Amino acid sequence: MSMLEQVWSDIDSNSDRVLSLTQEMVRIPSVNPKFEKKQGLNNETEVAALVQDRLKSGGFETETWEVFKDRSNVVGTLPGNEEKSLILCGHIDTVPVGNNANWVVDPFGGEIKDGKLFGRGTVDMKAGLAACIAAIEAIKAAGITLDGRLSIHAVVDEEAGGFGAMDAVAKGHLAKNAIIAEPTWDKVVPAEGGLEWVRVTLIGRSGHAGMRYNDIFPQQDVPGRLLPAVNAIEIAARFLSSLKEFEASRCRSNYHPLCPPGLSTINPGVIHGGVGIGEDGLPMIRTNPAMTPDRVTLDLDLKFLPHEKSAEVRAEFEAFVRAFAEMDPWTRKHPPEIMWELGGLHFPPMDTPVEHPLVKSLVKHHSTLGDEPEIRGFDAVTDAAHYAGAGVDACIYGPSGDGFHGDNEYVDIASLHRTTKVIAAAILDICGTR
Repeated sequence: MSMLEQVWSDIDSNSDRVLSLTQEMVRIPSVNPKFEKKQGLNNETEVAALVQDRLKSGGFETETWEVFKDRSNVVGTLPGNEEKSLILCGHIDTVPVGNNANWVVDPFGGEIKDGKLFGRGTVDMKAGLAACIAAIEAIKAAGITLDGRLSIHAVVDEEAGGFGAMDAVAKGHLAKNAIIAEPTWDKVVPAEGGLEWVRVTLIGRSGHAGMRYNDIFPQQDVPGRLLPAVNAIEIAARFLSSLKEFEASRCRSNYHPLCPPGLSTINPGVIHGGVGIGEDGLPMIRTNPAMTPDRVTLDLDLKFLPHEKSAEVRAEFEAFVRAFAEMDPWTRKHPPEIMWELGGLHFPPMDTPVEHPLVKSLVKHHSTLGDEPEIRGFDAVTDAAHYAGAGVDACIYGPSGDGFHGDNEYVDIASLHRTTKVIAAAILDICGTR
């Protein structure tokens, strides 16, 4: 048998390997504490310890460190040729369960039925991480030694912005290539748009709502007249109207062949209006409608396409805000303020060529085991962005399932088995053997 046939035969003969590892991880609740903090739920470090033990037993050199208190990343490495280096990445945090009453199984039970493995974090994305580990275990079981360096990254905090992967990248854990094993539903995903969180603060002038007539109707400018207030919420209403037109113009003019039309959206996600500005950057008084608000903060989720550059997207948005300010004498003198990387969040774009050897390998081997996969871009964002932003040629590929971020999450077991085999084949292709 060829080396690949040996590896696939081992995966077929030991199908419980990836399944039981996924179950073990799912049975350790690792809900991201930024969303829900509760005794017994926030065990990312325990999952990290499980992964580290598994990697050590497989001969990996391992490193673990706390990204946040009690929230640890794990990196395992098999040394080798840097020109053939590959990262396999998965995150170990999950979103909360939500309403337990809507689940037909124990969210952390790892129950198997009807060809599905259920539990919070199965498809998003402990199964993908388990597939990466099981793939290299099959390669080692076949007695194969890789030529290129292989690293496995188990990172925290992806669900809240990817700060675990960002920290791994900042510490220099990079490679020539990377597979992020997020669920892709029989697709190979080499492209992903960028994402910016940006806050726009609109400035007015406070006053008493009882004197609103003095603000909006012509008054004699006589001695003693009260200084008119300027309502920042009304400025925000005009801004949002203009923003919608700007968003539409971006969607009409931008196109990427792997992405759905109109992906360049700008979502107004959070709005606060009131008087004054607190240390958190938000209006201090937000519960008194008898006061004319002098501050509005708008938090926006701005997406851009895989081939666009962040600096150019930011410059274009800033030019739009300046143009809006020029439309009114007040905003001309008191222009909106812009703050990028709100909450430290920033996702660079990923645009790996479809002819890249990693993409071709995933397509080839997935096709061998089933139908030819669609090659397309990712609608949302993943940790792939942080590796791509550091110059790594990345691609997203993982199993299928449903219920991610919802009720009754599961991974399809047949899909998980196929994913393990395809990732193993890609490891052999990219890293080579010796």
